[in-house]
Amino acid sequence: MLKKVVIAVVAFFSLIAFVGPGYTQASETSQPFRATWLWNPWMFVEDETGTLAFIESKSVNKVYVQVDQDISKAAYSSFIGKAKSKGIDIYALDGAPSWVAPKAYVNQDRFLAWVSDYQVQAAENTRFAGVHLDVEPYLYSGWKTNQAATIKSFQTLLERANRSTAQMGLPLEADIPFWFDEIQYKNTFGKGQLAEWVIANTAGVAIMAYRDSAPMIIDIVKNEMAMAQRLGKSVVVGVETDVTDEGSIITFAEEGEAFMNQELAKVTAHYAGNPAYKGNAIHHVGSWMTLRP
Repeated sequence: MLKKVVIAVVAFFSLIAFVGPGYTQASETSQPFRATWLWNPWMFVEDETGTLAFIESKSVNKVYVQVDQDISKAAYSSFIGKAKSKGIDIYALDGAPSWVAPKAYVNQDRFLAWVSDYQVQAAENTRFAGVHLDVEPYLYSGWKTNQAATIKSFQTLLERANRSTAQMGLPLEADIPFWFDEIQYKNTFGKGQLAEWVIANTAGVAIMAYRDSAPMIIDIVKNEMAMAQRLGKSVVVGVETDVTDEGSIITFAEEGEAFMNQELAKVTAHYAGNPAYKGNAIHHVGSWMTLRP
């Protein structure tokens, strides 16, 4: 055990992961998170062994797995149980920009009801370790026509999710873009920067810091890192591997995995002194599988 801890510390530049309130059901690990999103759960329905083998080969210890209610709970149970046996935490993932539409919270409620029902039925070693939301309200049409109302709807959505996940005893996490520190809100939730509000009202966030060099990544997350440190919350820094038409600086698709890992090591080294920094996340399993070495 001591040898494993020493190896982990050296490999991640002496960064020790903080395990905060709400993480009691997560697997115990001294390593920072190396996370990923699995948007297509049919992958493990069709090839559970292959999917797990890939995730394990990349030293992933946290996976945000989308909940597809057309897939049986038994399939999720099998996958989660085998992942946990390998020291991999599985978080229930879902979300869509349309969830912030008027009365569209029913979509989130349906998702959380499924998770709650699953948790009650599942054996302890096959339960989700947390809930992870990816809503991206800025992609909803109302962001352009009435940003203030859309922001409030998003905050209301997270508030509802917080109540539900608290009842389940699960930590709530959310994805946010790096530029949420530039978005202001003033409503019944108070006033301030949206990034700070989301960080304050979740157990942790994954920042979509979609750039392809360490200096850029380090710079665009610095404000959120400071907020999270002050609030005692956690941050995982996410990067992109998928091909995109948004510009070559967005993704590591051109540079490949070796370069990506090199840059992420620099990010880890830079933020090693910030207790809010909990590791990195690679978006996503599907594109990561086809990323050149």
